[in-house]
Amino acid sequence: MGNALTFLYGKCCKPTTTDESLAPHSVSASTVGVSALAHDLFNFENTYQVPQGLGRYVQSSRKAQAKWYRKILEAWKQAKPPPQTAEEATRLVIETLEKNQKADVEGLLSFYGLPLPHTLVEHSAEAPVSLPEGILYEFQTLPVDPKAVADGDTITVYVSISEPVVASSVPKEVNLAAVQRAKAREQRNYPKADEFHQKIIDSGYRVLNIRNEEVLARKFRIRLKGIDAPESQMPFGKESQQGLLKIVQWKSLKVLVYGEDQYGRCLGDLYCNGIFVQEEMLKKGLAWHYIACDKRTVLAKWEKEARHKRIGLWASSNPEKPWDWRKNNRRE
Repeated sequence: MGNALTFLYGKCCKPTTTDESLAPHSVSASTVGVSALAHDLFNFENTYQVPQGLGRYVQSSRKAQAKWYRKILEAWKQAKPPPQTAEEATRLVIETLEKNQKADVEGLLSFYGLPLPHTLVEHSAEAPVSLPEGILYEFQTLPVDPKAVADGDTITVYVSISEPVVASSVPKEVNLAAVQRAKAREQRNYPKADEFHQKIIDSGYRVLNIRNEEVLARKFRIRLKGIDAPESQMPFGKESQQGLLKIVQWKSLKVLVYGEDQYGRCLGDLYCNGIFVQEEMLKKGLAWHYIACDKRTVLAKWEKEARHKRIGLWASSNPEKPWDWRKNNRRE
């Protein structure tokens, strides 16, 4: 079996007893369709059989379906790296089966729960080389824990104290507690080590294990500038939160900070592997352009694209604006 397929099958499809939150490569809601497709390609390579039930989604014969799987299998093997996200798998299928009927391609994608072609986002905004006007500072985060994504426009991140923006402002008591914690752990006095770690946490820092190395990091709460996502209690609130989670989980982010809001959160632009996160959220219909707080016309343009496609929250004819919902549900 090809190395690419072996890799994905082993990483995504192998059953695991590990807590998903601790295993970024295990099957999750965002990778289950990719895992299922990789499993069926693996099975096809060994049995030449296409999955049962596919016929309910496509019009072509099983002989034609077998040709699709043969083509996709070869494309998957040649992909470096192989698809690991739902969007990447969809793009590979579309490119491989570009000469096939649209209904069959969309049926195949629907069978695996993969994004349909019209929902894919073409990215245009790359991370700037120099700081744009209005930016106070920037930093690179450590990988984002999925539990840190509160909703579709707010996340909690940690930044290593080796980052310039943090390095010069670490309190002496935090550095001292980190040293004392390390010594207590060397002596296997774990209750004492936990006491020192709690002091660190209470000061807005934490010691994280990153690739088997302990890193002292500062906590930041980030409010994505220029967008407003549905609140968690609102219709589409969960979908918006999950959409942001799929983009940032276990990824290191570049954050450009404009300032703070009234809640002490950093107002910032987020970039993930070169992708402008606000652009992704708007184009997928996962958030509104928050025009009252950000007049950038490109944000309005991206929201309009999603409205036109009627994707995400725009599948509803008249979705409630989150700022209106907050006003109507504000406690007296």
